Amino acid sequence: MSTHQPYPAVPVRGEIKLGQFLKLAGLVEDGASARLAVQCGDVSVNGRVERRRGHRLEAGDMVEVEAPSARVGARVAGA
Repeated sequence: MSTHQPYPAVPVRGEIKLGQFLKLAGLVEDGASARLAVQCGDVSVNGRVERRRGHRLEAGDMVEVEAPSARVGARVAGA
């Protein structure tokens, strides 16, 4: 997955886990979808596939999801 897209920045206070961020950013519909996307290897953080839903994200991290119709993503922004 490429990180060349100008994805929106999503403000986050404190720490957030990958699964929570996927839902907050609207990249998946719910927790079950987040779990499935991560387990299937469809999620990348900073260009690397991440298979841990509990992976802690930091400000500046770029999260992308390979969805059936398109690649979507968002950047973690500090609040």
